[in-house]
Amino acid sequence: MKRFRLTLYISLLILSLALTILPDNSHSSSDSNDIVYVIPVESTVEKGLSSFLDRSITEAEDANADVIILDIYTPGGAVDAAGDIGKRINATKIPVVAFVNNQALSAGAYIALNADAIYMTPDSTMGSAAIIDQQGNTAGKKAESFWFAAMKTAAEQNGRDPIFALAMADADIDLPEYGAGKGDLLTLTASQAVEVKYSEGTVANLDALLSKLGYKDAIVEKMEVAFAEKLARFITNPIVVPILLSIGSLGLVLELYSPGFGIPGIMGVSSLLLFFYGHMVAGLAGMESLILFVVGVVLILLEFFIPGGIIGLIGFGAILTSLFIATDNVTYMALSLLIAIGVTIMASIILFKVFGKRINIFRKIILSDSTNTEKGYVSNVNRIELVGNEGFALTSLRPSGTALINDERLDVVTEGNYIQQNSKVVVVKTEGSRIVVREIKNSEAMK
Repeated sequence: MKRFRLTLYISLLILSLALTILPDNSHSSSDSNDIVYVIPVESTVEKGLSSFLDRSITEAEDANADVIILDIYTPGGAVDAAGDIGKRINATKIPVVAFVNNQALSAGAYIALNADAIYMTPDSTMGSAAIIDQQGNTAGKKAESFWFAAMKTAAEQNGRDPIFALAMADADIDLPEYGAGKGDLLTLTASQAVEVKYSEGTVANLDALLSKLGYKDAIVEKMEVAFAEKLARFITNPIVVPILLSIGSLGLVLELYSPGFGIPGIMGVSSLLLFFYGHMVAGLAGMESLILFVVGVVLILLEFFIPGGIIGLIGFGAILTSLFIATDNVTYMALSLLIAIGVTIMASIILFKVFGKRINIFRKIILSDSTNTEKGYVSNVNRIELVGNEGFALTSLRPSGTALINDERLDVVTEGNYIQQNSKVVVVKTEGSRIVVREIKNSEAMK
């Protein structure tokens, strides 16, 4: 009996120790040091944002994060950038939650649909994802077809009814019960998104979302856009690119017509270097595009020392090629270059013609001095003293020829008529070195 009690006591002691050592599974999962990465998706969707998200997701993967939360507040942006972001979201093995914080419109709606789960704040909206061109017009049929397929796929891959995703992009789909009759794009409110199962729930803020997901006490890493990435996002904005190219081309044109290297040249070179820097940080351009640009500039400078035109043309072609290499949208780059060329031509005309004599820097470019009589310049000798003097035609005047006037042989012209040799003439007017004569009728010719 004693042996049984001793065995029982030892067993209870071992069990107590075991319970003390083993982890308490009744605690929330956050006690195991869960890691949550919060990535902001703000402002316009462009290539700079795509690069930032790629870096952030990679960092989350390296840290073995448990979940990634995309804090979305965007009016939309470039389709190609949104496509790259969607691919990156689908490529990661970490669960991705889209937190629509106020709005996820256009490309922002597409990004949210690629997430594994969607949560929205009470006053947020999601949708209105029509594809348009740079002028704000509806894109062509091919572009629309691609975008419709992309929206449908993004919805289907996460078990959502694709009809609502298509209604966000196609105004021909009629869903009047959700405020999107024919001709209108669908934009879901938070409650509507829950109803159609496009949202897993509505939360007040990020902290509420973390609690709902079971990560209230998790380690939260909030990613921030670095200064270089902010600059890249600004530079790669579709509105900023043609402005930079316009400043760059205008600055270089002004520099070519002014002595030395001054403010216009610095502005031009700085604008173009900013263009390449932003596109390189955004992952659109590599060193090869910058090197090709520098080679082009050097070749154009060599044209001043080695005339012929071929070197200059090659340099100009190298610069254009470098600009196209630095982007993944050839059509948009061509449009930006056309805008830059047009702005440069118009600005050059205005600066040279209107402000040329008023602004000091343009006085070095524009020749304003003239060699006029008031300043003592004489372009040629004016024989005004010969007017009224008479002489004889030494040759036939047809209507030009030679005449002898005051014993001086002179090249003369008639008023348009023919005068025979040896006819008597009189000088009727002079225009610089041009001497005009007229025949004297009923006169006796020299023999």
